[in-house]
Amino acid sequence: MTGLVAAERGVGEFAVVDALPEFVVVAFAAVTHLADPWFLFALLAVGYWFASDRTAGSPRRAGATAIAAVTCAYAATALGKAWFAVARPPGAMPPADVPTWLPALLSGWYEAQVLSDGFGFPSGHATGGAAAYLAVALLYDRFWTDRARYLAAGAVAVAVAASRVIIEVHYLVDVLAGLAVGAGTVAVALWLAGDPRVRRSASAETAAGPTGALNPAPAFLLAAVVSTGSLAVAVAGGHTGEVVEAGIGIATGAGGAVGWRLVEGDEPAVPVRVAVPALAVTGGLWVGAYALAGTLPVTLVATTAAVVAVVALPALPERIGGTSGARN
Repeated sequence: MTGLVAAERGVGEFAVVDALPEFVVVAFAAVTHLADPWFLFALLAVGYWFASDRTAGSPRRAGATAIAAVTCAYAATALGKAWFAVARPPGAMPPADVPTWLPALLSGWYEAQVLSDGFGFPSGHATGGAAAYLAVALLYDRFWTDRARYLAAGAVAVAVAASRVIIEVHYLVDVLAGLAVGAGTVAVALWLAGDPRVRRSASAETAAGPTGALNPAPAFLLAAVVSTGSLAVAVAGGHTGEVVEAGIGIATGAGGAVGWRLVEGDEPAVPVRVAVPALAVTGGLWVGAYALAGTLPVTLVATTAAVVAVVALPALPERIGGTSGARN
């Protein structure tokens, strides 16, 4: 713990939260899923695989860069949590105050949302949500209007951040820091990827617009480097949970960079017949990575394989077709 962030860092936000009707708190417990890591990466993978040129000038480059930006955001979160090592609010600790009117089926779900261990600064949900929705709004630049995309992204990111305070698993300062870190990492990731809007270089634009020449590999590598620093801090502090998260960050960044080397960047959307089994395989690898978190080498291998598969998938149909043609 550095002492830069106080363990008791509330500003009276929970007095306001405690005055809210129970149904509002339950509703925000559902909203928080919009920035669960599994949901965000699934959302980004679907966009990366299936987006067309009606949503982005270069949908594969845009989608991979969005994934890289969010990977950077989670790497920064892991480093911050391991570095500051401050606890969550008391409300995140058991027992959970479950509304008596909730059906039994939902009681367990609600309890799982409002109880959370690990460190609290910055908020991973606020960081990931801000990064993901801002990246989508910036990179899928042919979908809706600029104003509509930015307003929608901001509304969802703020709603997720608010949800973390309303269910009392984060202080207000945790989510404000998360929003700032998420937005900042997107800017850095886009700069590394060569986005002309961030570098302010009109000459870098192509006929496909600002996404036409993006290269997400440097952003993926940055995530791996930052995660390596997080791993060192977590090991030095004896923070076991953060060691696992840092390891997953290293594997995700490295896997993304390797996967992108197999992609040209101008591939068409992935056929559903290829995407469905790929989703089952990569999903299984992700589940296995977290289920075997106690065995770090296995987790790293499973995560790396899953990310390589996700990022390289758009190139698979052409490679299979080329192989079949060569055999014939």
